[in-house]
Amino acid sequence: MNRTKRKIFETSMNLFATKGYDATSIEEITSVVGVAKGTLYYHFSSKEEIFNFLIEEGMKLLKNSMFIKVAACNTLSQKLKAILLMQIKVMVKYQDFMTLVLSDSLGKGSRNLTCRKYVFEYIDIVKDIITESVNNR
Repeated sequence: MNRTKRKIFETSMNLFATKGYDATSIEEITSVVGVAKGTLYYHFSSKEEIFNFLIEEGMKLLKNSMFIKVAACNTLSQKLKAILLMQIKVMVKYQDFMTLVLSDSLGKGSRNLTCRKYVFEYIDIVKDIITESVNNR
C-alpha cells in the first residue's frame, strides 16, 4: 500500500470511528489527508469502497494474527490465552478499527450486514479452534 493510500486508509478509519460513516464526507477525508478529490478517487471509487477496504483489510489482519498466535500453541488453554491476549492488543492498538466494526455491526443496512458478517466469521473461527482443540484431546 503506497503512502497516499495508507494515509487515506488511516484518516478514513479515524473519521468513520469518531464521527460515523454518514457524518464523514469525501471532502473532509481529502481535507484531512491533504489530497485532491481526484487523488482519492484514483485509489478508491467511493466512500463505500473505502469503508469496505477498511473492514476487509482490518479483518484479514485480525484473523491472520490469531492464526499465527494459535499455531504456536499446543493446548486449549494456551490457545485461549493467545486469542484473548491478541484481542486485547488489537482493541488497544486498533481502537478505531474495532469501534468502526462493532458500531457498524448493528442495524440492517448493507454496511451493518457486512460488519456483522465479519464479526460472526471471526467468532466462528474462534469456535472452530476451540472445538478442534477439545476434539483432539
